[in-house]
Amino acid sequence: MNIRKTRPEELDAVMSIYAHARTFMAEHGNPRQWGATNWPPRPLVEEDICLGRSYVCTEGENILGVFCFLHGEAVDPCYNEIDGEWPGHGPYGVVHRIASSGEKKGVGTKCITWAHDQCGDLRMDTHGDNLPMQSLLRKLGFQYCGIIHVEEDDDPRLAFEWL
Repeated sequence: MNIRKTRPEELDAVMSIYAHARTFMAEHGNPRQWGATNWPPRPLVEEDICLGRSYVCTEGENILGVFCFLHGEAVDPCYNEIDGEWPGHGPYGVVHRIASSGEKKGVGTKCITWAHDQCGDLRMDTHGDNLPMQSLLRKLGFQYCGIIHVEEDDDPRLAFEWL
């Protein structure tokens, strides 16, 4: 599996993966994280691609997963306030909107470890009902840091960091 930036002509394929992820989450006890708002919206995904922050996990020409990756100083304003504490205090990376096509195991691990390799300090958040993601983050070595709030809804998010 390889990671590369998403190409504009892959938007429909990426949106299909997000639709699959919403269905998967709803079937596994997490219908609100993305399902209630049909998240992520197409204009946001288009913006991610245009700004070069959308990445795909591929095998040959097949897109297996997608995610948004940001890196730098205070790159995510939602992470500025936490009910808890971030152990890292310098530049960090963030993975958002990660989703898999469901065609192959290990896609999430590949995407997240790739992002961590780029920055060495990676933060992520997930909905309290997203038990598969929480399990993956802990398996990879993330530590739970507290609660953050995102703009898209009122549900608190569990925040994790992997130094």
